[in-house]
Amino acid sequence: MHIETLLALHRVRLADLRAQADAHRLAAMAKRPYELRTRIGWTLVEVGLRLAAAPKPSVAH
Repeated sequence: MHIETLLALHRVRLADLRAQADAHRLAAMAKRPYELRTRIGWTLVEVGLRLAAAPKPSVAH
């Protein structure tokens, strides 16, 4: 295969890989807030359950 043809094929493949990496990076960045929101939500649920289940000390008057 001629070297110019080989280099052209490599350049096309490189551009394709960079486009795929950019798309993956953008998708990962778009996904993060939902993961964080989910973790915060479940943490709040867990804290609420602990507060609801905690025995209340009786206070003598």
